[in-house]
Amino acid sequence: MPFELPDNLHPNCAPVAWLLGTWRGNGHGDYPTIEKFSFGQELIFTHDGRPFFHYMARAWIVDDEGTFVRPAGMEAGFLRCPEPGKIELLLSHASGISEIWYGQAADGKVELHTAGVAYTETAKHVEGGSRMYGNVEGDLLYAYDMAAMGQELQPHLWARLKRA
Repeated sequence: MPFELPDNLHPNCAPVAWLLGTWRGNGHGDYPTIEKFSFGQELIFTHDGRPFFHYMARAWIVDDEGTFVRPAGMEAGFLRCPEPGKIELLLSHASGISEIWYGQAADGKVELHTAGVAYTETAKHVEGGSRMYGNVEGDLLYAYDMAAMGQELQPHLWARLKRA
């Protein structure tokens, strides 16, 4: 079934409307402070007519055959669209980190950079990051670069997800 825009889509959300729905797929992760890993993931973007999307994501570690090993990261928040093409992302992670992101959206591409990061006393120290989401041949591709634990900004996660 082809993707259809909701009738109540707020006009400010038009540049990110392609994100709406549920996406599932697999990705990979790497960072100097951890071992390389593969994961499965689900992203959900919903909309109720106001100029923002509600966002939820969950991931799980998989082995070389793609079999579930254990739960992994979870995050939730709001992708705000104060004007067409301009976006703000508020995220909270189950690991004790909260972030504010600013960015731009156009032509099936979303680019975001952190404006602020806060974390609990037991969370890993994350200094910042950048995220890119792209609509490539109808799939959602993304990459997340992170500066954390005394490391410079560098690739951390990347995945390809399909609309469920």
